[in-house]
Amino acid sequence: MEEELKCPVCGSLFREPIILPCSHNVCLPCARTIAVQTPDGEQHLPQPLLLSRGSGLPAGAAATPSLEHDTAAGPACSGAGGSAAGGLGGGAGGGGDHADKLSLYSETDSGYGSYTPSLKSPNGVRVLPMVPAPPGSSAAAARGAACSSLSSSSSSITCPQCHRSASLDHRGLRGFQRNRLLEAIVQRYQQGRGAVPGASAAAAVAICQLCDRTPPEPAATLCEQCDVLYCAACQLKCHPSRGPFAKHRLVQPPPPPAPAEAASGPTGAAQGAPSGGSGCKSPGGAGAGATGGSTARKFPTCPEHEMENYSMYCVSCRTPVCYLCLEEGRHAKHEVKPLGAMWKQHKAQLSQALNGVSDKAKEAKEFLVQLKNILQQIQENGLDYEACLVAQCDALVDALTRQKAKLLTKVTKEREHKLKMVWDQINHCTLKLRQSTGLMEYCLEVIKENDPSGFLQISDALIKRVQVSQEQWVKGALEPKVSAEFDLTLDSEPLLQAIHQLDFIQMKLPPVPLLQLEKCCTRNNSVTLAWRMPPFTHSPVDGYILELDDGAGGQFREVYVGKETLCTIDGLHFNSTYNARVKAFNSSGVGPYSKTVVLQTSDVAWFTFDPNSGHRDIILSNDNQTATCSSYDDRVVLGTAAFSKGVHYWELHVDRYDNHPDPAFGVARASVVKDMMLGKDDKAWAMYVDNNRSWFMHCNSHTNRTEGGVCKGATVGVLLDLNKHTLTFFINGQQQGPTAFSHVDGVFMPALSLNRNVQVTLHTGLEVPTNLGRPKLSGN
Repeated sequence: MEEELKCPVCGSLFREPIILPCSHNVCLPCARTIAVQTPDGEQHLPQPLLLSRGSGLPAGAAATPSLEHDTAAGPACSGAGGSAAGGLGGGAGGGGDHADKLSLYSETDSGYGSYTPSLKSPNGVRVLPMVPAPPGSSAAAARGAACSSLSSSSSSITCPQCHRSASLDHRGLRGFQRNRLLEAIVQRYQQGRGAVPGASAAAAVAICQLCDRTPPEPAATLCEQCDVLYCAACQLKCHPSRGPFAKHRLVQPPPPPAPAEAASGPTGAAQGAPSGGSGCKSPGGAGAGATGGSTARKFPTCPEHEMENYSMYCVSCRTPVCYLCLEEGRHAKHEVKPLGAMWKQHKAQLSQALNGVSDKAKEAKEFLVQLKNILQQIQENGLDYEACLVAQCDALVDALTRQKAKLLTKVTKEREHKLKMVWDQINHCTLKLRQSTGLMEYCLEVIKENDPSGFLQISDALIKRVQVSQEQWVKGALEPKVSAEFDLTLDSEPLLQAIHQLDFIQMKLPPVPLLQLEKCCTRNNSVTLAWRMPPFTHSPVDGYILELDDGAGGQFREVYVGKETLCTIDGLHFNSTYNARVKAFNSSGVGPYSKTVVLQTSDVAWFTFDPNSGHRDIILSNDNQTATCSSYDDRVVLGTAAFSKGVHYWELHVDRYDNHPDPAFGVARASVVKDMMLGKDDKAWAMYVDNNRSWFMHCNSHTNRTEGGVCKGATVGVLLDLNKHTLTFFINGQQQGPTAFSHVDGVFMPALSLNRNVQVTLHTGLEVPTNLGRPKLSGN
C-alpha cells in the first residue's frame, strides 16, 4: 500500500495532499513547485481557440487564475480571501458556469515547459524556478516575492501522473480540496509501522511551517482559514492583520495529543492527521486527537464558505457542497443528494469494484504460482537437457575416437605393407647386383688370360651366363614396386560441416489438437469443424489430418489434409450421425488423435435453387426460392442440396400458370442437360404436367399418363425415398399416379424445368407427410 501513499513528485509520503481536478493527489508543497506560469502570449487567447483547447469553457468565461497563495508563499500573496466562488475543487468554473478547465491549456497543444525556463522534479515534471531572494531578505520573503511575481499573470498546474493541465483561479492552489482522508490514512500507516526517532519530540510541540531557521521556531498562532501555523516573526511577515487577512481568524495552536492517545491504535489513528514522523509540518498533526481525547479530528469545510461544513453532494459537479452553495452559489440549480446517502452509495460501489479487483488479484496470485512452477520446471528441464546434451556430445566424441583408432590402424597397415614391399625389393635387387658384379669380375679375369684354347673352352658358357644375367634386369626390374605416397584420403569436410550445423531440431511429435466445440456445427448435410493447438506448444506442426466415419459407425476415412484449422465437409447424408477426429503431423511423424466429436446432420433438408447450376435463362428471386424463365423453351434449374440416403420431401407452389405450359418436376444428376425439358435425357427422372394430365418421363420415355393437372395456386410435392429407392409425386396433397420410378439409386439433386409462362416457389425443410391421399388411377 505504501506506493499508493507516496507523492508522485517528491516520492515521499503525502504531506498536506490536495486533490487535483483529474482526481490524482499531490503534496501541497510539491504542487507549488510544479505550478507553471502561463506565458503572456497565451493569457489572452481568442475565444474560439479557448473553446477548442478547453473542455467546455463557456463563452465569456474569464480565465485569469493566479498561483496558489498558501503556506509556503505566505498568505500575503492571496487575493480576496477564501470566500469568493469559482474554485476548481468541484470540477466546475466560477460564476455559476460549468467551466471545466482541465484541458484549457493542454500539453498536446501548448506545452508550458517550452516557454518558461524550468527545473525538473524527480519524476520529470517541470517545476517553477524560485525567484532569487533580495539581499538581506529571508527565504519566506523570497517565496512571497515569487508568489507576487506570478500573481499578475495566469498560472496552471499539470498532473504529474496523467499530465492533464488545469488552470488556477484567483484562489490559486487553495481552490483545490484538501484530501484529509488520505492524510488520516498516511498517519495510520506511519503509526502502524512505527514512528522514526525524534518524531515524538517533533509532535510534542507545534512548530512554525514557514520558518527557514533550523530548527523551526515553535508556532504561536494558527490561521483557521489558511490552516497554517506561524511563529511570531513569520506571522508578522506573511500574515499581517490587515487587508484581506483582517477577516482571517487567528487562534492558539491546539495542544499536542497525549502519548497514550497518539498510540491508541487504528481507531484513534483513523481520526488523526499526519504526524511529524514523515517530516510533514501540517497543522493537522497538532490539531488532531484520538478518539476519546479532548480534541476531535477537524472535518473539512467548504472552500467557498469557510465556516460551513459539507452537508450535501452535488451530482452534477461530483463534489460535496454546503447549504450556502445550494442557496446562493453555483450549485443552486444542480441535482444534489444527501451527503450520507451518497457516502454509503459510493462506499457500496467501491466495495463492489474491490470485489472484482480481489478476484483478479486472486487470479494474479494463482498465475504467479503457475509462473513460479514454470520457473522451477524450466530449471529442472534445463538441467535435464544439459545432461542430455553432454551425453550426446560425449557419445559423438567417443564415436569419433573409435573411428580415429580404426583409421590409424588402416594407416599403420598401409605403411607396414609399403615398407615390406620396399625391403623385399631391396633384398632382391642386392642379391642380383652381387651376382652380376661377381660374374663381371670373373669375366674380366678370364679376358686377361692369354691361353686361347683355355679361353675358348669356357667362353661359350660365360657368354650365355652374361646374357642370362643381362636378361634378369628386365624393364621394370629397376623401378620401385610401391610409391612413397599414401593413397588414403580422409574426406572430413562433410563431417565438419555436419558438426558446424549441429543444432537442436524438433524431434517431438505434435501434441493432441483441441476441438473447438463452440465453433463446430452442422447445416443441412454439411458439417463444420474447428480445432486449435494447446497453448505453450513448441512442437512445429506441418499440417492436420481430419477423419470422418461413414455416418453409420463404420471406418474412419481422411476427408481433409492441410494446414487450416477450420474445415467444412459437404455432401453428407441427412439425418445421420457422424464421428470426427483430427490429428497433427510434422517431420517427426503423426501425433495422437483428438477426442472424437459427434455431429448430427439435419433431419430434413433446407435448400434453395442453385443460381450457379441453372440455365442462364432461369430467373431467380425471393432469396433463390422462386424461379421463372425468360425463354419460351424449357430450361432446367437444380437445387443446392444433394441426396444419397434417407427420405426427403419438398413442395413447389405454382405462383403463375399462363397458356397451358408443361413444367416438369423431379430429380436429376448434376450433369443433366439444362436446355431442354427435364426427363428427356438419362440424367433426370421427372413428371411433366399441364392443366389436365401428367406423365412420367425418363430418357425421353413417357409413361403412366394420369388425369389431373395444375393451375395457378396448385402445389406439387416430390417424395424421394432412397431407403426404398423410389420417387413419387403429389398434386395438392394427392398422389399423382402410381410410384413414378423404382430402383432409384445414387446421388440426386432436386430439379425443375419451366418456361416463361410458369413461376414456382420452392418450400423445403418439410417433414414427410403421413396423410397423403391415395394415388389417382393412371390412364392408358
